[in-house]
Amino acid sequence: MRMYVVLPLLLAAFVLYAEPTTTRQKFLQLVDRPRVALNPQLDPNTAIGEGLDQQRFQYNSELGERVPGILVKQASLKTTSRLPVVIVLHGTGGSKDASLPYLRILARNGFLAIAIDGRYHGERRGAESINGKSPSAYSAAMIRRYHTGSGLPFLYDTVWDILRLLDYLETRPDVDTRNIGAIGFSKGGMELYLAAAVDERIRVAVPCIGLQSFRWALDHDAWQSRVGTFQAAVDDAARDRGVAYVDANVVRKFYDRVAPGVYTEFDGPRMAPLIAPRPLLVINGDSDARTPLPGLMECVDAARAAYKDSDAFEFLLQPNTGHKVTAESFQKAVQWCVRWLR
Repeated sequence: MRMYVVLPLLLAAFVLYAEPTTTRQKFLQLVDRPRVALNPQLDPNTAIGEGLDQQRFQYNSELGERVPGILVKQASLKTTSRLPVVIVLHGTGGSKDASLPYLRILARNGFLAIAIDGRYHGERRGAESINGKSPSAYSAAMIRRYHTGSGLPFLYDTVWDILRLLDYLETRPDVDTRNIGAIGFSKGGMELYLAAAVDERIRVAVPCIGLQSFRWALDHDAWQSRVGTFQAAVDDAARDRGVAYVDANVVRKFYDRVAPGVYTEFDGPRMAPLIAPRPLLVINGDSDARTPLPGLMECVDAARAAYKDSDAFEFLLQPNTGHKVTAESFQKAVQWCVRWLR
């Protein structure tokens, strides 16, 4: 009789152990592509005031994709001093250059601070015309993916760029590869929790106004604000389906083609716990329509269960705040990185 009791327990333990590994493997298989040589190109350091130096760089993330970035650090530090790193990931419509104020703050706190342009943003933004109209390059890429299956422009392509950025950082003599963290805003926050869930080289993660449950939003008619950031692409999907207006069913079909799994196996409540036991600070607004609070709390509860009573997880809910990160909250993010990376 004992065998009949023990066997189910062993099977359950195996499933609990294997499920996170399987989720990681499935996501990595989805975003995987041939690894081309990085071929980094570095510009000379330039002084930007306040005792800080800036360096622009590029690397290959895949065939035909050069990723431009900016690095800021204290000028007084030797080029061979290995520093902890904080990567800053921008939101929709942002860029690496718009992230410079954050990089300066992080560099003054002793970090090697880095930002890259996400796909179809900053220097990677291009002009396209779809059906005689001119949506943003970001939306145009989603439309192309919807119709042709080319690329994974909503979140996943930039996640791949982040993984290749980690490869590049491992080649630099001034990087402490044991202490790499990242702060992401909105789109960048989503890209961060996905990347951190599958790559343990990200030792500290601070997703800001990005963690969410896409499934909850779809099930409770709360998807409109998030979809509004790429409305032209979803409108095109509605026309393709011959419907007069966008509804949750149209959005589900759009996600299934453009970002497979984003509201199912790769949704926030499934991915956030995979960051454990590495330090995770989640920052959101209490009235942010793009990350609806009930769905966000599903993510937070799942993460808390994974971290148990560990102080390596914290959740900062900004009161009376929509889709923004306050100065005080960003300072908390910096302090979190200082605590766990230095």
